[in-house]
Amino acid sequence: MTDKTIRVGVTYATPQRQSWLELTLPEGSTVDQAIRASGILEEFPEIDLNTQKVGTFGKIAKLDTVLEDETRVEIYRPITADPKQAKRKKVARETATEEDS
Repeated sequence: MTDKTIRVGVTYATPQRQSWLELTLPEGSTVDQAIRASGILEEFPEIDLNTQKVGTFGKIAKLDTVLEDETRVEIYRPITADPKQAKRKKVARETATEEDS
């Protein structure tokens, strides 16, 4: 292992609250190592890394992805609504609003 370090942030949000944790890790650390070292799993015990997706800067990443300095690690909540159904509801609301005008 190297003596060099990297600085990363780990973030997670629920509708009620959000958390951004910054930490310093050894160079060569992975997404999984950053998440576990951050303490966010204790702060949000509902996080399940076996089922939830993670990413860096808005792009899906694997837990074994090696991080670079200044990387933002994101833990994504599970989708609770069908995106197609949500879009249909939005279009229906917009159409109803236009008809009322």
